[in-house]
Amino acid sequence: MYRVAWADALAKTWVVAAIACIAACADREQPDRSTEEARARAPDFVGREACAPCHAAAFDRWRGSHHDLAMQPADEASVLGDFAGAQFTHFGVTTTFFRRDGKHFARTDGPDGELRDYEIAYAFGVDPLQQYLIAFPGGRLQALSVSWDSRPADEGGQRWFHLYPDDPVPHGDVLHWTGPNQNWNYMCADCHSTGLRKNYLVDEERYETRWKEIDVSCEACHGPGSAHVAWANERAESVRDDRAAGPKRRDDARPAGDPRAAADRVAQSARAAEIGLTVDLRNDAVWRFDSDAKVARRTPEPGASAEVDTCGRCHSRRSTLRPEPVRGQSLLDTHRPALLEESLYHADGQILEEVYVWGSFLQSRMHAAGVICSDCHDPHALQLPEDPDVICFRCHRADLYAAPDHHRHAWRSTGSSCVACHMLARTYMGVDLRHDHSFRIPRPDLTLEIGAPSTCADCHADRPPSWAAEAVARWYGPHRAASRHYGEVLHAGRRRAPGASDALAALAREPTVPAIVRATALRLLPADSRAADALRGALGDADPLVRAAALEAAEHLEPRTRLRFARQLLGDPVLGVRTRAARALALVPERFWDPGDRARLEGPLAEYRATQLENADRPEARLNLALLATASGDLERARSEYETALRLGPWFVPAYVNLADLHRAAGREDAAEHVLRAGLARVGDRAELCHALGLTLVRRGRAAEAMAQLARAAQLAPEFPRYAYVYGIALHSAGEGERARVVLEQAHRRHPGDPSLLTALATMSRDAGDLEGALTHALDLLELDPADAAARALVADIRSRLAAAR
Repeated sequence: MYRVAWADALAKTWVVAAIACIAACADREQPDRSTEEARARAPDFVGREACAPCHAAAFDRWRGSHHDLAMQPADEASVLGDFAGAQFTHFGVTTTFFRRDGKHFARTDGPDGELRDYEIAYAFGVDPLQQYLIAFPGGRLQALSVSWDSRPADEGGQRWFHLYPDDPVPHGDVLHWTGPNQNWNYMCADCHSTGLRKNYLVDEERYETRWKEIDVSCEACHGPGSAHVAWANERAESVRDDRAAGPKRRDDARPAGDPRAAADRVAQSARAAEIGLTVDLRNDAVWRFDSDAKVARRTPEPGASAEVDTCGRCHSRRSTLRPEPVRGQSLLDTHRPALLEESLYHADGQILEEVYVWGSFLQSRMHAAGVICSDCHDPHALQLPEDPDVICFRCHRADLYAAPDHHRHAWRSTGSSCVACHMLARTYMGVDLRHDHSFRIPRPDLTLEIGAPSTCADCHADRPPSWAAEAVARWYGPHRAASRHYGEVLHAGRRRAPGASDALAALAREPTVPAIVRATALRLLPADSRAADALRGALGDADPLVRAAALEAAEHLEPRTRLRFARQLLGDPVLGVRTRAARALALVPERFWDPGDRARLEGPLAEYRATQLENADRPEARLNLALLATASGDLERARSEYETALRLGPWFVPAYVNLADLHRAAGREDAAEHVLRAGLARVGDRAELCHALGLTLVRRGRAAEAMAQLARAAQLAPEFPRYAYVYGIALHSAGEGERARVVLEQAHRRHPGDPSLLTALATMSRDAGDLEGALTHALDLLELDPADAAARALVADIRSRLAAAR
């Protein structure tokens, strides 16, 4: 089975009010039920109008913000783009923007490539760009890829542009504006509206998406407000007393990562419940400089932050687990955030693709010290209240850090700016400049070592990377480059370099390393004995991000070990962890379970199935449902889910591969070949499809055709050693031993730490009489995992043959 395809597709205020504000709440028309009944039932959304009278200052700052304007019905006031007959041509397709009968339209290519007139339903976003949503059958809203650059003209704005300027993106492409990756209901809606329910009707394959408020309003962050309004009505005198007493210091807060941080969340939830809120977003931190300290310290000490998790629901790269957020709980109770994946982040953790801040911030010393979003950002106006450098100097002594001895640049030059040096900037969506929030010390030496970007190179593009590394060493001494960065370990892990497994295991156990880094290290661990040792400790980690990653890594262990490790987390308090445990155990055969023990799996497995049904509009979720059906023996249901996955996403390669494998398991090799060839016809040459087709053709006795497909897979994806390995084995089996060794040696140079390549090279070299070469490869194999009995036996066998030959 194609196992890779378990697929994964702010407030800073005390909520207290003056008596006049309480009166305003009290005078509102209330529902016809008692205050007690209102507070006893689940809180409802009440809308911004109920919040504004008591929280006027916050409301006024919010009005006109990016949250307020996140989504608006298309009209003359909200639409910023030029709809006076303007045209924009992209790879031969001309889109025309015009008005008719007081409405806005775009004439552009539809799902079949034909030009049609489409009415604009909503303006989406406001700055630095604005997109436009168009209604389609089945309740879908699609985001047009030709967008309006809303920046001032002198900054290059006030123009139409395409989000993919260098890609034709034809109709039928997954990225075409009518395709699934531009679908508002799945991709955008829950972060641009309040109280949103996607409401995908699985059986009918259509949406009935609804929201409480069209934009990001008060209750998007603070939670449904009906109980808070009820509290305000009955507690006017109590609020006056609380306000006079002032905020209470949170002396029970714990250091970040402390196992007792869960108690902080309970305390925060209790404080919020007292005033009828679902989440406590107060920021009562004070930052003070101790005597002679360079950096301020937080009082009280940092603990679990509901605010960071609240912001992270939308300011992270993640998928959704439930239809509605559970506010005040861990982000992993509602979402599955991405780790430092190779497609999203550079090896040192700096931003590569659009990842929305949260994953960067978790790596920072700021986060470890207790800094939260509203320490720097106004959570209502969504702007920095001061010049960025001034904000930095609140906690970093300006006499030290604004001095040339620190930044080594001329005063008020770009290089003297904190942001320029410590927050790498990259542009996404054509015009949207985003800053890396890991606030890292520049390490241009890592550019030389692992290819990581450097803010030095951003400003000094005319200089070689070595120039910046030498300058930093000259200014600050060689110790900075000498200190190992976790990026070097992650880089080695991505390449499966020799020694990477030990380094990854050590990194995963290092408590001072950010949790998102330790979690990433766990995911990169190969399935060997050291992985098991590292996972054993990680499964009990205080951070749910690490526990979830350990469970994902455990999926690659043999079933009995996987069961022993993952079973303990079926009762984890965090949804994203216990459903990950269920997923890891779903495919463990029943014979490995103790009698009656498998019943513990049913509840978490039902929750996992529900998380997939929440995303059943995506082919990735359908594939996961197919795997669950396969595990339970319902092969007809599995086939149906795979076929649905391909109907929803005909570009989704893993579904072709898994459906073909399902046919193979049932002895239908002709059907497997048909599926794979259909995939190649639909998506073109893809290594996964060529590889699977090659294996199918081997089983069907068509060796020459099979060899061509296996060779093509290895050629298309040299970054995956498995394809070269299988091709090399096939060549060897066909009697082309020398050619096989050449293919495997080339792959080994690209992937020096891959055990399958080393095993094949050692055995082939031994059998070919090259005992010295065989021993070299076998010793390298043993070095990867000294506990590997098979590797030890191979080394012993080759040494005995060498001794006999001498």
